Amino acid sequence: MAQFINNKDAIVTEAIDGVIKASGGRLARIDGYPHIRVVVRNDWDKSKVALVSGGGSGHEPAHAGFVGAGMLTAAVCGDVFASPSVDAVLAGILSVTGPAGCLLIVKNYTGDRLNFGLAAERARAFGLKVNIVIVDDDIALPDLPQPRGVAGTLFVHKIAGAMAESGASLEDVTAAAERVIAGTKSIGMSLDTCTVPGSPKENRIEAGKAELGLGIHGEAGVQQIDYHNAEQAMAAVTAKLAAVVENKPHVVLLNNLGGTSVLEMAILANDLANSSIAKNLKFIVGPAAMMTSLDMRGFSVSVYPLSAEDHAWLSAPCAPAAWPGCHPIKPVSVVELPDGLTPIQPIPSEHRQTAAFLTQCCHVLIDAESDLNALDAKSGDGDTGSTLAGAARALMGALDRLPLADHTQLLRAIGQELSQTMGGSSGVLLAIFFTAAGDAASSGRSMVSALKEGLERMQQIGGAQLGDRTMVDALKPALDALEAKGMGAAADAARKGAVHTSTIVKAKAGRASYINAQQLEGHIDPGAEAVARLFEDLSK
Repeated sequence: MAQFINNKDAIVTEAIDGVIKASGGRLARIDGYPHIRVVVRNDWDKSKVALVSGGGSGHEPAHAGFVGAGMLTAAVCGDVFASPSVDAVLAGILSVTGPAGCLLIVKNYTGDRLNFGLAAERARAFGLKVNIVIVDDDIALPDLPQPRGVAGTLFVHKIAGAMAESGASLEDVTAAAERVIAGTKSIGMSLDTCTVPGSPKENRIEAGKAELGLGIHGEAGVQQIDYHNAEQAMAAVTAKLAAVVENKPHVVLLNNLGGTSVLEMAILANDLANSSIAKNLKFIVGPAAMMTSLDMRGFSVSVYPLSAEDHAWLSAPCAPAAWPGCHPIKPVSVVELPDGLTPIQPIPSEHRQTAAFLTQCCHVLIDAESDLNALDAKSGDGDTGSTLAGAARALMGALDRLPLADHTQLLRAIGQELSQTMGGSSGVLLAIFFTAAGDAASSGRSMVSALKEGLERMQQIGGAQLGDRTMVDALKPALDALEAKGMGAAADAARKGAVHTSTIVKAKAGRASYINAQQLEGHIDPGAEAVARLFEDLSK
């Protein structure tokens, strides 16, 4: 897979320089590139307890992204997924440690323990006060004698960092860090493994599966499970946490492992707030990318029992922008619609034939969902089928609320329903189409004539004309033929118009107008295809 990198051997140094250059002067690095890669606070005067953390790179923004007032004093960066050297750690300690001492915050991996541990011994030989804590918050592998340190490390960084910034002693900061470590529990899940620069990707997780409890270096988790949706994935994660969460208020950290979209993370946040442990979750950090695993398509959840004192430390201001803040979890707040926007509900009425006709049309669109999405992927974002199918499902769900016996009011009601349930430009255009058709029908025009009036209004507002490669290329000839020759002729005209769109090399309206002509050639417009399938099904 292509990646935005230059020289594989310079990944870490170039990334560090990028972080520093974008920090506004708040950060600096110790000399000694490329063997010593340590990011430090540029305003540090050694008057307080220093906090040093780090480890392998690839977990950004951890660790350099959390260097700043109120969190880390220095971050020691190793190669991707590799512990930094003893000399690099020692350089970090010596550069930032004053009379108040230094606390090393180390994740529980053999390389980190050895290199940070030996560096601490050497620093003590220089007469410095250096304490070390080991974070082991991962609960994925219950029988593991040395649990891994993962995203729960951020709780330690923030609470210990706020205490150190306030002037607390090394002993007090260390005791607090150890308390946080003892109470923090984390577990992650991913749909895919990460891609290590310069190495072949390990395709361990099959399509349709999710791996529970994998490590932040891509280590295999405790099990692979069938993946259905975000809610089920979050339920599997919180089920593991439920066994260790006490019945008391907790703070939860929802971490993006690197390759999960912001939209997906927001959905997971909602599922977390509705999960089996939600009653004990009072505050949340995130959702955000904090302790990542390169581009891993996953997330992790960390929980910590929250005291009033620790809440104050978690909420204390800090300089690093990578810290998203600690916020209370609250129910959804709903504000009433402004006057004039509350929809006027039509008076429902029954009409068996009309209900059957609408149901038939909706099923055509639902059945065509995948095909239309595939067509749209050639000229748009691949969602036309889903958009139309979603609107069809909504319309079927609203049948008992529609004035089925009054076709004039029915057209208007369909327009209103689509304006509320159908997204994108298609929803607006079809809402205009049906609303205008309803207005025309109310003046005594025939149904076909009313639909043609709706099409004309839609064209006026939307701007699409015949030949522009849109649904109009199938709908206009179909309605013309329907008025003159009936449904069979309309179906033939719609299909001919749809096929013709595949020969139009330059679209003049809609999203396809932004697409290169070669990409469109030979592909039917998805909106025109939907119209053709409707008329063909109705003509049978």
